[in-house]
Amino acid sequence: MFGRFKKSKSHGTASSQPQLSQMLAQVKLPHWSRTIPENWVTIDGQNALLTVPFAADERILEPLKQHSELGQFKWTLKRIIAKLPNSQPELPMTFGNVIVVSSGKGGVGKSSVSVQLALALHQLGANVGILDADVYGPSLPTMLGGQEEKLEINAQQKMIPHQRHGIWVSSLGYLTDTKDAAIWRGPMASAALQQLFRDTKWPRLDYLIVDMPPGTGDIQLTFAQKLPITGAVIVTTPQTVALADAEKGITMFRKVGVPITGLIENMSYYQCSQCGHRDAIFGTEGGAKVAQREQVPLLGQWPLDARIRSGLDEGKPLVAEQPEHELSLMMKDSAAQLAAELYQQAQTKPGRTQ
Repeated sequence: MFGRFKKSKSHGTASSQPQLSQMLAQVKLPHWSRTIPENWVTIDGQNALLTVPFAADERILEPLKQHSELGQFKWTLKRIIAKLPNSQPELPMTFGNVIVVSSGKGGVGKSSVSVQLALALHQLGANVGILDADVYGPSLPTMLGGQEEKLEINAQQKMIPHQRHGIWVSSLGYLTDTKDAAIWRGPMASAALQQLFRDTKWPRLDYLIVDMPPGTGDIQLTFAQKLPITGAVIVTTPQTVALADAEKGITMFRKVGVPITGLIENMSYYQCSQCGHRDAIFGTEGGAKVAQREQVPLLGQWPLDARIRSGLDEGKPLVAEQPEHELSLMMKDSAAQLAAELYQQAQTKPGRTQ
């Protein structure tokens, strides 16, 4: 699958497979809990290539560059993103790895997290789509811009997704007027969501992020039971009332056999832009404690920050506009952990969700 190790004539330390194995065992890649597989590494002369099966950026190479012997090579990164098993194995994998972003209740910033994760995965080298599954209140057209541009329908009656900031996006918000209210009963909304999912002509994707509606009701159950899901991300704030609902969401996905890939504690704290003082408005470490109790990876603790909010209000997300900003790097770090966790989960024994 990946390039084989080639003996180096100029570096005796890496001239045999056993020696390479020993050196790789000394290196820990970010977000990777295991020894680096030998077939991920190709060394040819002074050049070394790391090929990973998930989204990652150049930061993953730093531990290799810092190694006393491996650091003598000129390292480059290649991604061959694997298509992983999903919750509906009988369905074809035509949408890439489907990651649902869910919350037990509204108001925790789930949609903003979905958008930033999708954009971050794209910047980590992946081809990414995002589906606005919140059919009652689609917000992606506002956050990603282009709200006035309606979705086109091709001759095969498939919707052509918009491309915004490098990612593909499909939303009912691009089909209806922003002021129109979606007044649907549960079965109608579920049917609309399935149609939006299946009747969008997605290009070849590595990851499809699905921004789910809040709650654990009919729409969420229908999506989880009838559509192919690779993993789920739970979004919560540290607030007690949000944590209880987040645990309900974790329970629901586990009951229908969907792996929980991680949890993001959003609005973890507010940091004053003037003095730098941090204030835990919604409580402290609540999401981290739930992640630990439920044995779910904690993907990040994101702050309540006006720069993130204003960028999404203007359709110019911070990750897209300022990819090297400290907040953008933090969110890309969460996305890198998500991609690695998703792949590692697929390597566990059948039936396990963690």
